[in-house]
Amino acid sequence: MNALIRLELARALRNRKSLFFSVAYPSILFLLIAGTADSTTKVDGTGLTLPTYMMVSMASFGALTAVLMGNSERIAKERENGWVRQLRLTPLPGRGYVLAKTASAAVVSLPAIVMVFLVAAVGKDVRLDAWQWLALTGAIWAGSLVFAALGVALGYLATGDAVRPITMITYFGLSILGGLWMPTTTFPGWLQDIAEWVPTRAYAALGQAIEQSQAPHAGDIALLAVFFVLFGGGAAWLYRKDTLKA
Repeated sequence: MNALIRLELARALRNRKSLFFSVAYPSILFLLIAGTADSTTKVDGTGLTLPTYMMVSMASFGALTAVLMGNSERIAKERENGWVRQLRLTPLPGRGYVLAKTASAAVVSLPAIVMVFLVAAVGKDVRLDAWQWLALTGAIWAGSLVFAALGVALGYLATGDAVRPITMITYFGLSILGGLWMPTTTFPGWLQDIAEWVPTRAYAALGQAIEQSQAPHAGDIALLAVFFVLFGGGAAWLYRKDTLKA
């Protein structure tokens, strides 16, 4: 399993086009959304200015882009070109495959997070204590594992032709409903109720709490843990199911 993890890490870091898209895209969106915003007006219901709010949102969005978009399409292609069939000849368990894919995706997500932070600090003069920067990086990076597991599950759920539209719908749906592009406080009441149960909303809330010098809410952590178990368990089950078909 360790050898597979090393291989997946090397493959992920060699994919320069994917790395550029994952790292640059969220930072550009941050500048487009928060570029003209002032540093004093607070976003309703959050206690944060727009630049600080969007910094966490776009860092979370960048991590989501890296772990979800890359994983799902890569796995679907590997199933078609026979790589996964070769892995079935080894004693690798389903959880080992999921872990390897999740670990490689997490490494790709870290540069996306850091880049958004740098752009926010330099371009919008966002200032936080050193412990907050470290805690934000750790929380957003760790939280991205939830969506890395989802990417693995989608890669096994759909064929090579169907995986991209399914992933895109999931990607944009999670981003919008989770408040990564706009505060959920701007949603109508019924949509806010739905957003409370969306994992990306809890994901972004981890960083927002840290920005306010607060501990992340236990409910948000619990929700992410539940989704991680669901996505990771679903990915392992789909891997075993795919193995039985072969």
